[in-house]
Amino acid sequence: MADQMLTFTLDCGDDKGGDVVIKLLADVAPGHVARISELVSEGFYDGVVFHRVIPGFMAQGGDPTGTGMGGSQKPDLKAEFNNTPHVRGICSMARSSAPNSANSQFFICFDDARFLDNQYTAWGEVVSGMEHVDALPKGEPPRAPGKIAKATLG
Repeated sequence: MADQMLTFTLDCGDDKGGDVVIKLLADVAPGHVARISELVSEGFYDGVVFHRVIPGFMAQGGDPTGTGMGGSQKPDLKAEFNNTPHVRGICSMARSSAPNSANSQFFICFDDARFLDNQYTAWGEVVSGMEHVDALPKGEPPRAPGKIAKATLG
């Protein structure tokens, strides 16, 4: 699974969007990669919006309610904090203030966010298509949020 890739096909509205390919980092976050993979195989992320998109910081999605308060029905994950730096293109799990509360929500860094290092579990790295993440409508929540049209593993 270490070389497995995840592809999100983003619908950013206004004929913007396309494929975002993410290298899964199973060597540093095996439990989180397994959860993401399981959710993708179940179609969980298909149609889910990016409900929080902050320019210069990150785009957050993975909540089926689109509110930032939801998650999957699966149990929360034990943190797998690692030394992967939170820089442009890094994918990491969102959580509450409790370290072991990550479930299905994740974020993709737009820029350097090193203050998150060793506090959030990095599980992937965008290897192509970051321009589609950049094109996501901004806001908390965006007026017309971008969404994951389809998520696949390959």
